[in-house]
Amino acid sequence: MARLCRSFCFGFLLSASLLLDQALAASNWPFWSYVTAPFEPPKLNIFTAAGSTPDPGYFFIGPRADGVNGTAAMIFDQAGNLVYQGPDEVTANVNVQTLFGKPVLTYWAGTMFSLGYGYGQVHILDDTYKEIYTVSLQVPFVTPNGTTEASYIDLHESKITDRNTMLVTAYNVTQANLTAVGGPADGWMLAAHFYEIDIATNQVVFSWSALDHQDQIPLTMSHQAIGTTGQSQSDPWDAYHINSIEAVEDGYLVSLRHLWSGFYLYKNGTVKWQLSGDTGADFDLGPGCNFSWQHHMRVHNEQSDGLTLSLFNNAGANPDAQQPPTTGLVLNVDLANMSVTNFRTLVDYGDPIYSSSQGDTQLLDGTTTGHVFMGYGANPVLREYDSNGYVIQSATWGPNNAFASYRGFKYEWHATPFWDPAVVVTNSSDGVDVYMSWNGATDYDTWDVYGGPTQTRANASLLTTVPRNGFETKATLTAQNVSYVQAVARSGNNVLRASAAIPL
Repeated sequence: MARLCRSFCFGFLLSASLLLDQALAASNWPFWSYVTAPFEPPKLNIFTAAGSTPDPGYFFIGPRADGVNGTAAMIFDQAGNLVYQGPDEVTANVNVQTLFGKPVLTYWAGTMFSLGYGYGQVHILDDTYKEIYTVSLQVPFVTPNGTTEASYIDLHESKITDRNTMLVTAYNVTQANLTAVGGPADGWMLAAHFYEIDIATNQVVFSWSALDHQDQIPLTMSHQAIGTTGQSQSDPWDAYHINSIEAVEDGYLVSLRHLWSGFYLYKNGTVKWQLSGDTGADFDLGPGCNFSWQHHMRVHNEQSDGLTLSLFNNAGANPDAQQPPTTGLVLNVDLANMSVTNFRTLVDYGDPIYSSSQGDTQLLDGTTTGHVFMGYGANPVLREYDSNGYVIQSATWGPNNAFASYRGFKYEWHATPFWDPAVVVTNSSDGVDVYMSWNGATDYDTWDVYGGPTQTRANASLLTTVPRNGFETKATLTAQNVSYVQAVARSGNNVLRASAAIPL
């Protein structure tokens, strides 16, 4: 049976040094607290450039640290107010997508490993936050610690296609001959897989493994040094690190972070072409087209003779390496001449960011010339760039490399939760304080507070009306001859939902 209400947080772990930074900084995370909900979301520091007009929408993030605060997926408005938070759960990839023609909220939840991947399921919620589908994968995979998991979907990708299927990543610990890269003949590595799964039936319709194509994608292409890894099942070498998949005209576009490359695959899984951010591979790279350790490759405007490719260019795997900065890239890929030119580079050189891992580059209106939204992964930073490449809005919630969100997105979202608003009353020196919230609701602007002599007649008299004030709104009642109160959320003159009746 589908679960009705879930939320998202995740513990995508980085290096030991970053974990130490997180542990040291967790107590410094400034957070909100509420009377009506046990939430402690971070206080976002919002900057909006004077005279600018950011695109409409909410911020979707899964902020995390090594502390207890903020361990859930969250939606914030552009003033920094919390809109939605769900229960604590290890999650990633909070996303708004389209399924069967309707907007849905999707996220991954499961078990995280310190190697930077995990095993779990993808949950799909409608605009009332009811879970309508749960996508899972049961395959005979091997885990680093030998556990058996209910589902083996990895956190990195959960992309819904136009054919109402979902593309997901998956990692299998497997033995392989690693002598070509300086490892043992009987070494251990992470085999990078992706699956296309029919959402309605949960059936696999296509599967792919990079190891099955070593003739076109040899292990020697990897930029990830093997070092001391690969010696045991618990410490496998991550040669490929698959982190995004996109359905394209002839098959799939796959991002392999540790190869600094995107691979365009035919529908049978063989490689049609490779675009390397280092050498170009099958392409000649123009100025400003180099990239490395990339995330979130997305295809736009695909034609027979070319396409546009957006990606998050981490540009460095070491957060202490200060050159070059992380950028968002929009590249023109000319398939007729097998060349790549730079169309846009998104970076604020006055305040550069060096993101060691994770991140995304989102074209907000779907066009290459509009605003671009970037979540900076290992750094707790969101930025919106205008069509001229200027930062017009940003949000931060802590020190760099101490807090993070795997991806950060901006979407328009309209939701009316299936649960009722929450109300709590407390005594104060001025009378009675009534605290009201409706977790996840987007389209209300007013609270009406009613009162009455009994629980069934709690709505007998309108006591006060107050405008919505962020996530939680307070109304103070002076002398009132009532025994129960009830809060009603309203949009204009339209009554949306009433809370339970609460005794004073």
